[in-house]
Amino acid sequence: MRTRRLPLSKVYGLLEPGPVVLLTTSQRGRANVMTLSWHTMLEFEPPLVGVVVGAAHSVKALRATRECVLNIPTVELGAAVVGCGNTSGAQVDKFAAFGLTPAPASLVAAPLIDECWASLECRVVDTRGAKRYGLFVLEVVAARVDPRVKDPRTLHHRGWGRFMVAGESIRLTSKMR
Repeated sequence: MRTRRLPLSKVYGLLEPGPVVLLTTSQRGRANVMTLSWHTMLEFEPPLVGVVVGAAHSVKALRATRECVLNIPTVELGAAVVGCGNTSGAQVDKFAAFGLTPAPASLVAAPLIDECWASLECRVVDTRGAKRYGLFVLEVVAARVDPRVKDPRTLHHRGWGRFMVAGESIRLTSKMR
């Protein structure tokens, strides 16, 4: 057998759930952004997304406002993605610090990030797993995408400062719509 044992602490890097996102919130007129890579689709229609949020500042905003935006950056924003993940919005205006432009959303108070290729406006619909796991269930209520970006080179967190960049798109026969 060519495989070898892998420490359980490294399993996360094998099952990364999708592109790293920048979660934005706005509470009492102050916008914040945090880097998030623990998320998963839970339902197609309406689109439900499970997110695990551990940052206390963002958890407070999610609980208070029950809304956010999941902004999907491309590799060009890599430095901002890492910077936002390594600082606290309680002390730093991350938009200013990392050169991100807040833009108004259509249905929620949290801002879109203008530099991101896609943004999902969300409302919190379930917090039963939040206290124990940091798990919030979000319903996507509006979505925007930059049509000029055909094959986005999104970042995928592999753990411990390692990222994979989405590459070539292929099409395989499927019965999914």
